[in-house]
Amino acid sequence: MLVGSNRTPARLTLNQTRRMNSKFTFTVNGQSRTVSSDPQRPLLDVLREDLQLTGTKYGCGEGQCRACTVLINGKASASCVTPISEADKQTIITIEGLAEGDKLHPVQEAFLAEGAFQCGYCTPGMILGVVGLLNELPHPSDDDILPRMQRHLCRCCHYPKLLKAIRRAAGQTAKPATPK
Repeated sequence: MLVGSNRTPARLTLNQTRRMNSKFTFTVNGQSRTVSSDPQRPLLDVLREDLQLTGTKYGCGEGQCRACTVLINGKASASCVTPISEADKQTIITIEGLAEGDKLHPVQEAFLAEGAFQCGYCTPGMILGVVGLLNELPHPSDDDILPRMQRHLCRCCHYPKLLKAIRRAAGQTAKPATPK
């Protein structure tokens, strides 16, 4: 194979080949996992393809819809734009690891109680986004909630029920956002 011109052979150096198959170790849903992968490969692909954790969804591939949200060290992150190299030695939680046995996480319970989903495709990312928000701000106001959740796209437009579920999970009643 030739690259650039008819005289430049396409060969990877030994160092380039090693980088393409680097080893990464991280904790996913409480279990230590090690994978060999290209360092720039999206965390989403590793979770879904290598670890068979398919609850994390592919939406846009650009981090704009947040269907792929996971928690990295407790913070909501778009896994489709997070290279696996950034997950090395980190703690990751996917929707599969949020519940404790048969007991749903309080955010999952709130979404269920409020019927805050329709087709369910965006739901795992939304739930993890809310958990990330509540990890940072345990008692958020609507002024805190709305900008954070605007990152998450729902084609079914269940936003009013989502807001009610988030308020429920935060242990609050309806508090309208202050006008700007």
